This record gives sequence, structure tokens and C-alpha cells, in this order.
Amino acid sequence: MNKFARFVKPGKAKLAALAASAATALTSAHAAVPAEVTTALEDLSSDAVTVAGVVLAAVVAVYAIKFIRKGL
Repeated sequence: MNKFARFVKPGKAKLAALAASAATALTSAHAAVPAEVTTALEDLSSDAVTVAGVVLAAVVAVYAIKFIRKGL
């Protein structure tokens, strides 16, 4: 508790510990999720990675063009 109390104000350490234990208790209870939902989330994740890759490539291309124009 001493390591935790160093980062939290003395009067709020017990409240923060209670909140942390409540959050731990809430996250440990999982409900059964239908297979369709799991599949949809996996598809969404792969789509999001694809979109993020395209956006990153576009940003890199813009900065490369700016760098080349500035250098020449």
C-alpha cells in the first residue's frame, strides 16, 4: 500500500483503492458473447488496421513530398 499511497493524496488513498478493487471485480465478470458478435468484432478489427495503414501511408507520402520540395 505504501507504493500506491505515494502517488495518491493521503486522504484519497482508501477511495482510490476501493475504486481499483471495484474495477477489478467488474472486469472479471464476463458474459457469454454470441459467435456472430465475435466474428463481427474480428472483421472490424482487421478493417480498422487496413484503414489505419492507408492513412499512415498517406501521411508519410505528404511529408515525403513536402521534404522533397523543400530540399530542391
